[in-house]
Amino acid sequence: MDKEAPELAAKLNEIYPELAERGLVLDLEYSKALNFWGVKIAKGRHRLHTLLNKEDAAACLRGARCEQLGVQINRFAAHFE
Repeated sequence: MDKEAPELAAKLNEIYPELAERGLVLDLEYSKALNFWGVKIAKGRHRLHTLLNKEDAAACLRGARCEQLGVQINRFAAHFE
């Protein structure tokens, strides 16, 4: 699954352009134990850690927005406006 991380990261950056627009750095790590993607978003010393389930990750790879992740990204990014 970790080999899918670059593809998923690229797709998330495409779906959520606000990541780059607001200078947010995305990092992904797949947890076999949890069967979830760990999503880390950072700006400077500030961090957001959340989980993205396998099904939502697959939907993102097909170009669908994950609303829950989008809300979290926007809430985190709002702190830097």
